[in-house]
Amino acid sequence: MKNEPRDEGAVLAKIDEALKAARADFVEIRLEESETTRISFRGQLLDEIGALSSFGGCVRALVRGGWGFVSFDGLDDLAERVRDACNYARLVNGERVDLAPVEPVVDNVKLNLTSDPRAVSLSEKKRLLSDYNQIMIEFSPEIQTTMVAYLDSYKKKYYATSEGSRIIQESSNMGANFVAIARRQDTVQQCFATAGGITGFDSMRGLESRAEDVARRAVEMLDARPVTGGKYTVVIDPGLAGVFIHEAFGHLSESDFLYENERLKGIMTLGRRFGSDILNVFDGAAIPGHRGSYKYDDEGVAAQKTYLIKDGILVGRLHSRETAGKMGERPTGNARAINYRHRPIVRMTNTAIEGGTTSFHDMISDIKEGIYAIEAYGGQTAAEMFTFSAMEAFMIRDGKIAERVRDVVLTGNVFETLKNIECIGNDFAWKDGGVGGCGKGGQFPLPVADGGPHVRIRDVVVGGGQKNG
Repeated sequence: MKNEPRDEGAVLAKIDEALKAARADFVEIRLEESETTRISFRGQLLDEIGALSSFGGCVRALVRGGWGFVSFDGLDDLAERVRDACNYARLVNGERVDLAPVEPVVDNVKLNLTSDPRAVSLSEKKRLLSDYNQIMIEFSPEIQTTMVAYLDSYKKKYYATSEGSRIIQESSNMGANFVAIARRQDTVQQCFATAGGITGFDSMRGLESRAEDVARRAVEMLDARPVTGGKYTVVIDPGLAGVFIHEAFGHLSESDFLYENERLKGIMTLGRRFGSDILNVFDGAAIPGHRGSYKYDDEGVAAQKTYLIKDGILVGRLHSRETAGKMGERPTGNARAINYRHRPIVRMTNTAIEGGTTSFHDMISDIKEGIYAIEAYGGQTAAEMFTFSAMEAFMIRDGKIAERVRDVVLTGNVFETLKNIECIGNDFAWKDGGVGGCGKGGQFPLPVADGGPHVRIRDVVVGGGQKNG
């Protein structure tokens, strides 16, 4: 069922009227219209297809340091919702909260798409994805099964505060995951790729060669031998570099996590050196055209580009208005909620290692024995410790890419690993698309983008069998 368009002026008038009921130090109202389409295939089976629309909102009120929060469907009794949030806030005996000051904003941000996915029929989307799925299935008898998942979403958010902000902001996101699983006797290998972004449905067309490439690589990975474990010089590709900096370092830069952890707060002291002068890391929703891009966050703060590490030195952190106020820093436009049922928390947007000057050829040319790791199946982080499984890997021998290896698991301490970065490539790339995203505080999947170039790191611990010498 599709949402009927709502008159923006009428919605804002209801918000203005409801805010007159506010009896609090601060009140914000977020309303959200959304439309979502999901399609997925598992092997030959159509696993899921459907469309969903919703309209709802939330009120957050601050009274003497205590937050009250109410979420609801529809737009009825908005003034009563404001009174509820204020009353709930009075029940909380919170510590003093000083929101970092921001200027009220009045703005209306419209979509700018090359092709709106809402204008494409569900049957056409299904046909296109079925074609991609069939390309993978028919590539080889060794393809055991496949998975294709698609999602597109449209949102229009209304944001208003007792301070005077009135923002209407539209956004759209679409993506697909392609997974091929190959089997030869007892050996099973899988490969994946993602596609999509925020620019329009055109990003979902013409992906036949990408689907075939996923199947081809899954079959080729059956020939890989298990890697021999040990310490290596490792070159990670832009995809794995982006996942590494997001998971292993980016989350440590989220200040709601930091100010509650005294030990990590001590480690993440601004001005501390984390790497050589070639290392620069940033996050920012103001970088246009990616899944983590927007003009205003869910507290009405303008998006920015924030350097976290500059010339190897820790120079920044990610903030909401509350964490910025607590830590005496400026808000960075990183307060995000996955939908109106959740309050905003500090989240990453588009996070990346900035490109350097070294070519891939020069990066590997003097490596006698090393590993080239491509993409990540994901991984685990526990404070500063990380573990990532590479999707695909090759040995580097005498300065050249050599045979395939598998079961490559990279593990280590993020701060030691950042110091061990030796070269940063001149081939920066963003990783956008897909149906997944970042998870935190029960809010998943939040659209984000990761980026980076090829990166060379010494003394990386690689899991596997025993390495001689």
